[in-house]
Amino acid sequence: MTALVLAELDDGEPADASLRSLSLARSLGDVSAVVFADAVPQDTLARYGVTDAYVIETSALDGYAPQAWARTLAGLAAETGATAVLAAGTDRGNEVLAHLGAITGLPMAANCTLVTPDEGRTHRLVRHRWAGLLLEDAVMEAPVALFTVATDSVAAVSAETPASIQVHVHKPELDQADLVVRAAESPAGAGGASLATARVVVGGGRGVGGPDGFAPLEELAGLLGGVVGVSRVVTSEGWRPHKQQVGQTGTKITPELYLACGISGAIQHIAGCAGAKHIIAINTDPGAPILAHADYAVVGDLHQVIPALVEALRARRTP
Repeated sequence: MTALVLAELDDGEPADASLRSLSLARSLGDVSAVVFADAVPQDTLARYGVTDAYVIETSALDGYAPQAWARTLAGLAAETGATAVLAAGTDRGNEVLAHLGAITGLPMAANCTLVTPDEGRTHRLVRHRWAGLLLEDAVMEAPVALFTVATDSVAAVSAETPASIQVHVHKPELDQADLVVRAAESPAGAGGASLATARVVVGGGRGVGGPDGFAPLEELAGLLGGVVGVSRVVTSEGWRPHKQQVGQTGTKITPELYLACGISGAIQHIAGCAGAKHIIAINTDPGAPILAHADYAVVGDLHQVIPALVEALRARRTP
């Protein structure tokens, strides 16, 4: 059996969320990775058990086009005889596999934490419902199973022995209709990472005070090689775009560090940042709910704390 995995890249390397997908995929059989990029990070993919990597020619498909990506996965699944197609449970992964399900007529399960093959065409699975507050046990019957992997509940674990990997250049057969919808993205931070894949996220809430208050957070994120995220109230006020929202109705993040500044920590927001390995909260309210979820807390004014952090980081970079 072969599992085909869509591998999203972060600055040329597989994103953490995709490494989690590769780790889960190893329990389903041989692992093949699909990369929409000019080059394939062979060493990293091999460490996570990938035996075949398919690089999609950018001359045939430039930029992110969800239907075209799904059409490409459909063709590769048929060509390789894959019994499962997986992607990370990111906005992009969920969107592409939803298109793939529509194109192929196959069922798709989102935010899975465990998938077990059972008698060929059947897979038993556990997946998140209600932002992870409920775990659902289910059975999927399909010739090719489509899954996205919960970004905060599956560990990224390398294989005991790196695989011997082969790289294939693939040129998909696409219609013009597949390319009608495309997205052009500018780098979200110093490392070009997206909110879903960033290793450091600096979050801002109502306590930032307004649109102009995010400049110090942007600078801090740049010094840390991260990106800026926001709470729902910030997008509701129109201070920042929805694509930067962390939470149940925004993006679930899994960074190494989440620095939450002026964020009270409503349940909806915690559902989006609970996957962070370390949470540091800066808040003037010692009773703010987010402090109960933080590894470290600074009870103080972010307008004083953030500039001090920026100054300290600048000083460390000065020869």
